[in-house]
This record gives sequence, structure tokens and C-alpha cells, in this order.
Amino acid sequence: MTERRLSARAAALKPSETLALSARARELRARGESVISFAAGEPDFDTPVHIQEAAIEAIRAGHHRYTAVAGVPELRAAIARKLAQDTGVAYRPEQIVVGNGAKHALWNSLLALVEPGDEVLIPVPYWVSFPEMARLAGGTPVPVPPRAGTYKMGPEDLERAITPRSRILILNSPNNPSGAVYGKDELSAIAEVTRRAGLFVLSDEIYEALVYGEARHWSHVSLHPDHPQRTLLVGGVSKTWAMTGWRIGYVAAPLDIALGIDRIQGQSTSNAGAVSQQAALCALTGDPGPARAMRERFARRREYVVERFGRIPGVRLAPPDGAFYVFPDCSERIRASRHPAVRDSVSLCDYLIDEAKAVCVPGSAFGMEGHLRLSYAASDEQIAEGMDRIERALDRL
Repeated sequence: MTERRLSARAAALKPSETLALSARARELRARGESVISFAAGEPDFDTPVHIQEAAIEAIRAGHHRYTAVAGVPELRAAIARKLAQDTGVAYRPEQIVVGNGAKHALWNSLLALVEPGDEVLIPVPYWVSFPEMARLAGGTPVPVPPRAGTYKMGPEDLERAITPRSRILILNSPNNPSGAVYGKDELSAIAEVTRRAGLFVLSDEIYEALVYGEARHWSHVSLHPDHPQRTLLVGGVSKTWAMTGWRIGYVAAPLDIALGIDRIQGQSTSNAGAVSQQAALCALTGDPGPARAMRERFARRREYVVERFGRIPGVRLAPPDGAFYVFPDCSERIRASRHPAVRDSVSLCDYLIDEAKAVCVPGSAFGMEGHLRLSYAASDEQIAEGMDRIERALDRL
């Protein structure tokens, strides 16, 4: 009799392609290869110095022990104040649960709401972890295709996907991987559908501060007085403040759900790091200047990458309004490929690694074949060299 080594859920779980490709880039560099990675979803900047100093002071001040599971009161209160300012919704600190990154907050939220058989509606393109999180929580992920020629779901697309088993809609704006940002009218139309259907909404707003040009970030909770009672808003400090490694995210939820998430976290990871919480408190209450400066750098890089892709025949790119990704459609180049191995986005990424030593993420990982995701959270020099390599490799293709 064969010994069962893994649970069915662990065996069925797909690895994160973004993390796997980042690891491959590190391996190639360790072998001495000159590799440029566009795979990582994290700012290349250092955490601002005043936040580093706050963390050092927290160590010296004795923040060495367990905190309340849901986070220290000062941080939860600061998040509540931030949300009141940004959304107009008055959250109580008890409605805030601080977790080990926004990813942890998303997972806890799904675990608190999803029962086996529940359907989790996920607009395409989606962050790679959403479907796997839904499956781990016992739910069934249901991809919702975007409107033709766009990267955004319309209300009619959502209505077609809803069934009696639909439980929750995951919204992600600004979007990873496309950089699309839902406008107020677009979100309001979607919100009308969710209200009629009695859906919960899990709103991933981790890129809220990274919007460009005329775009503006709107939070789902701000659009109707009823929304805060059926919305779980997830945010964090990782992207805005270049604090990915500090692992601080949060969810703001109706009180009964927040208490449920608190219990789940209490029986799994317990609190987020005590020192990291103090650093996050400094980020949310201190000088906003460094965050604005980083956003301005991202905006300039965005313009450069969009302009470079605009020069490449057979590649279509809708300029992103937010986050720090571009999501070019390379379907035409794939169809016209003279290389026998290049037949889809995965094999195109393999080709670019082999031929250009440039690491991108295939669109199939985000539910949209034919595309590539590139992060411009890299130095200006790396972006320029990486785009040169990609352009030359595509010319040879």
C-alpha cells in the first residue's frame, strides 16, 4: 500500500509562478549570469530612513514580546483614522485586524467567509494567488472575464457569473497584473449587482497610493452606506512604503467578521511582528514625502516602459493607470513566431530567459493567455537594459 505523504489540498496547490520565476532569476545570478528580472512585485527602493529609525527605536524601547493578536491598539487606531480620511467610513479599531502582510489578511478573510461549495468570483486578469486561496478555503474559484478589449469586468459580466452558490467577489483595484483602475461609475455599477445578489466583497486595495495621471483610486466601501457591512477592505504598507519584508497588512471588516478573523489568526500565526507594527505605525503617521517621491519615480518609469513597448511591432499595451506593472499583449508575436518552441506565454517567457536573460511572468498565470507581466519596480538602468534585451530577442523571434 502506497503511503500518503501529502494532503489532497497540498498536492493540488499550484506554486506561485511569480515567486518561482523570481527564484529562477536568483539562481541564474548565483551562477554568474547577468539577469534582469521584471518578475518581482515589490518596490526596489529601501524603506524610508525615518521608518527604519522608528524600528530601531522600537527595539531599544522593548517591543520584543507578543502583542494583541489583531495588532497593537495604536496601529489599529491609526489605520482606522487613515480609512476615515480616505473613504469617509468610520471604522472602530476593533474592526481592524493587522496580519502578516496583505496576503495573510486576504487568506484570513476568505477562511472566515467561505464554506465548502461556495463560489468565489474572481475578475480576470487576477493576482495569481486568488484562485489558490479560494480553493484552500474550500471554495470554488469562478473566473469572470473582462469586457472585450479591456482589463476590467463590467456589471453584465458579473451578473452572468452569479449563481445561487456565489458567496463573495474579489475586487482588486489598482489591479495586479494589468494596472487597471476602476473608476467611480464603474465600481458603482458593479456594487449595485453585488448588493442585489447579496454578495460579500473582498476589496484588495494594496496598490491604492500608486495611481497616475488623471486616475483616482476609489474604495468600494465609500460608494454606498450599506457597503461597509458587506465589504472586507484589505490594505497594507508594503507597496506604498517599500516595506514588503516587514510583513504588515490589515483587513477592515464588519465587527462580527473582524472578530472571526481575529480568532482564526489567534489559532494560526497570532500577532504580526511587534517591531514591524511600530514601523508601520510610523509609516502611517509620519512624513508622507518619501512615499510621494517613490510614486513619482514609478510614474516616470511607467511612461518610459509604455513608450518602449509602443515601438515594438505586434505588441499591444494599454497604458496602466496604477500599480507598477505593465501587461502587454504579445499574442500576435506568439502566433507569428518562427521559433518552434514558442507557442504560448509560458514558452515565450522561457525564450526570453534563455535568449535575453530577462525574466517576465506569463499571462496564463493571471488567467489571460498571450500576455506578459513586467514589473517596473526596478532601477532605471535595469529597466532600460532589460527593454533593450527584450526588443532584440523579439526581433529574432
